[in-house]
Amino acid sequence: MKGELLDESDPELGGHGPVDKLGFVLQQQLEAVLAERAAELGVEIRRGMELTGFETDDGGVTVHAGGETVRADWLVGCDGGRSPVRKLAGFDFPGTPPEITGHQAIVEMEGADQLAKGWTTTPTGIYAHGPQPGRILTVEFDGPPEDRTEPITMAELEKSIRAVSGVDVRVTAVKSATRFTDNARQVSAYRLGRVLLAGDAAHVHSPFGGQGLNLGIGDAVNLGWKLASVVRGRLPESLLDTYTSERHPIGEWVLNWTRAQIALMRPDAHARALRGVVADLVDTTTGTTYFVKKISGVWQSYDLPGDHPWVGRSVPDLELADGTRLADHLHGGAGLLLDLGGLPSTVDEKRVPVLGAGCQDHPDLPGLLIRPDGIVAWAGGDGLAEALTTWFGAD
Repeated sequence: MKGELLDESDPELGGHGPVDKLGFVLQQQLEAVLAERAAELGVEIRRGMELTGFETDDGGVTVHAGGETVRADWLVGCDGGRSPVRKLAGFDFPGTPPEITGHQAIVEMEGADQLAKGWTTTPTGIYAHGPQPGRILTVEFDGPPEDRTEPITMAELEKSIRAVSGVDVRVTAVKSATRFTDNARQVSAYRLGRVLLAGDAAHVHSPFGGQGLNLGIGDAVNLGWKLASVVRGRLPESLLDTYTSERHPIGEWVLNWTRAQIALMRPDAHARALRGVVADLVDTTTGTTYFVKKISGVWQSYDLPGDHPWVGRSVPDLELADGTRLADHLHGGAGLLLDLGGLPSTVDEKRVPVLGAGCQDHPDLPGLLIRPDGIVAWAGGDGLAEALTTWFGAD
């Protein structure tokens, strides 16, 4: 996609404040930031605690992990695509089976100078070489691996590279290696009783498009504050049902997006013809803008009551009349009722923090009710009382 074809005036891309500036953050960097923040909040992170089982009852969950037994009100499985929590709890996991075998590795090899740099499609598959030395990715379209749990060997990687590239390379050392497929599955509901799922435990798909990490973080942000509100007795358990209703459609879209990518990547003549058509569409302003919006996730919204276009979406980082930005007042994660001078009534600040401020860019907007996950729940008109009760409890 060409940057000059992007329509930056599109309302879904512009007018949101500093978050308009899109960029890439490595997973390792993000994990470090999250771990540091968790430590600041006094959260204890235990690694290497393998879950071996759990029992649920009306009062909570008894979890067996790492040789210890822990009692909790709720159990959230964030334990990856092969999630033991999902399997032990009995979640269904419908979807489409894998049809490809992919490898991604950092290796030392002889004959690498004969490999093309970047992404290359061949009659037998796809491979990517570089940009760092020894980095190789291969995709074969002749079925899934026989056993994904088996250790990845030099011989396996060498065979795959040769098969898709036609180059007689020799792998002499493996620094890191992973296997992946296009297995695309999603649980029908993200909650069964006192057990909930988030991230890859709730949905798996191919890694193409880099949607997995964003999707998992979106799940966690949506669920975290809701579960905290229920645990503290501020809101009823029924609030947790909105976790599935809001996040399942977005997960379903990601699965279909990755399925479409696999269809375009196939080396057969029909897929190559379709890829040419899509490439022509991308090479237009409308096409580039469409794909940027889809990949960035700015299109995502939840189906909430209200006619304002911001309702159900992440709130823009507005510049307020006092010189601050809206995001400056959201760091506590408690939600916010922003009074821009037109609220119909006073609100008890014990339920939700209230901020009175002006916003020159939106003089006709009376105010905003912002959920703890940054989603706009009300933006003028009727329905403020109902939104407050739904997301912040009774007065």
